[in-house]
Amino acid sequence: MSVVGEALRETGSSLGMVFRNPALRKLNLAFAGSAIGDWAYATAMAVWVYSVGGLTAVGVWGTLRLIIMTLVTPFASILVDRYSRKRIMVSADLLRGGVIFICAFLVMTEAPVWTVFVLATLTSVFAAPFRPAVAALLPHLVERPEELTAANGTSSTIDSLSFFVGPALGGILLTFTTIPVVMLLNVATFLWSAALVATIRVPHPSVAPGLIGAEDAPAATADGPAAGDTLVEELEEETETFLQESVAGFRTIWANKDLRLVSLVYCAQTIVAGASVVYGIAMAVEMTSFGPNGVGYLDSMFGVGAIIGGLVALGRASKMKVATDFGWGVILWAIPLLLAAIFPQAWAALLAVAIMGFGNPLVDVNAVTIVQRLGDDKVMGRIFGALETGLIAAMALGSVLMPLLLHFFGLQWALAILAIGISAVVLPFMGRLRRMNSTLREPDGLRLLRALPLFAPLEPKSLELVAQQLRRVEVAAGETVITEGEPGDQFYVVESGALTASFHGEVLSQQGPGDPFGEIALLRDVPRTATVVADEPTVLYSLDRDTFLDAVTGNSDVSGQADDLIARRIPTY
Repeated sequence: MSVVGEALRETGSSLGMVFRNPALRKLNLAFAGSAIGDWAYATAMAVWVYSVGGLTAVGVWGTLRLIIMTLVTPFASILVDRYSRKRIMVSADLLRGGVIFICAFLVMTEAPVWTVFVLATLTSVFAAPFRPAVAALLPHLVERPEELTAANGTSSTIDSLSFFVGPALGGILLTFTTIPVVMLLNVATFLWSAALVATIRVPHPSVAPGLIGAEDAPAATADGPAAGDTLVEELEEETETFLQESVAGFRTIWANKDLRLVSLVYCAQTIVAGASVVYGIAMAVEMTSFGPNGVGYLDSMFGVGAIIGGLVALGRASKMKVATDFGWGVILWAIPLLLAAIFPQAWAALLAVAIMGFGNPLVDVNAVTIVQRLGDDKVMGRIFGALETGLIAAMALGSVLMPLLLHFFGLQWALAILAIGISAVVLPFMGRLRRMNSTLREPDGLRLLRALPLFAPLEPKSLELVAQQLRRVEVAAGETVITEGEPGDQFYVVESGALTASFHGEVLSQQGPGDPFGEIALLRDVPRTATVVADEPTVLYSLDRDTFLDAVTGNSDVSGQADDLIARRIPTY
């Protein structure tokens, strides 16, 4: 209970921070509206597809949509980087709203089934750039790094809530109204989203406050690229490079045994997610009295579980057991299906999907954390792109396999086979995931760097990469660490002990735990300006010249902190 209470307090604090920012408030309200409408629409479409083609049509259409998303997403991401993110979002809302409005009219007039399938599939194409645009725009709307973290957490919370509210709303409306009415509700939520996003004021400077590395893109504005860029010209110039470099993410995952393992286990979970598109309808029809409309209630129970699981995931963030939590999250996507297989009743179906929802944040939050910690920052985007491709492909596989399992074995045995098969893939790797926890713990010395004003402007990931290069040095009492006049090749920070800095035999200062020294020779490319000797047994962390200079000179805020530090030391030295 204390963990849940702390998680609730952290969530409340984050929500308050975000909603005090007008731009973030509008963006999250827009996202909430469109996400709720999307889930209500997804419920209505699942019911309609089942009504015109049965479970086979649900599986085929779900697979087709996933294939199209796999093909479209890379190019949609290019659009987000080429044009105004705000305009991309508004355009996506309006296009999806227009297409779904036509779909509602076609369903209402009983037009040919294929026309509805084509237009409904087209909405997936128009939806592809929306979420990447949200993620790309968020950093430009915050004022400090912690606000960005809170904004991301708020988006995740809204995602879980929409998964609960949207299907429930769709199920209720389907009980009392018709499928076209639910579609028109989605149209209204898209208009709501477009109107809010259109009024967001995006800061003009290209450097997002509180972020690192934005100086590398001076040609772009905060909301997109410089004027005059054309997608066709840039695609023609970069097609060959894109095709060659796009496999870098796959190569990186394959070369790292831990990333390879996490990707495999993650794909096992999304096989179940893809299969759920089909078995969700089957469970609603065969295990509940609601009929096909019951899929909305099942999805809502999944959302309830996801909200609770999200709070637990937040509470366990400090436990540093992200790999094992990730593994158990995947297991929670499979084992509950056995409950529904053994007891084919409504209560078992609802409880099973709620437990699976509980496991979902444990999978998503921890998987992203693992990839961010293990992946090379230079190819991080392509790593996530490769992972996303694998996940979507696994979902497509699940949506293809499930109709076959239902056809040959029936619902109960199909659920049992899926649960046992996925568990058999994941459980043997739990030992490796447990050992991976030690790899994922923060590097030694990170706490010391985090406390130094010199490194305060660095974002957490950049600071962690710097800390990974630290070398622990034990110094005996009376040992000289640096000597005045010699070339400088190391930066030091004191973990424990005491040292004295002197110049020509005159004592200048004392160095104790948490104090840095040795930066002047590196930054000014001059010989050491003082001699530093250990007064007692001392433990230091050292950083080589190149790593230190890359971290300090690569960011204007860090450079400013370094100048201030030198200005304070130079009169002394």
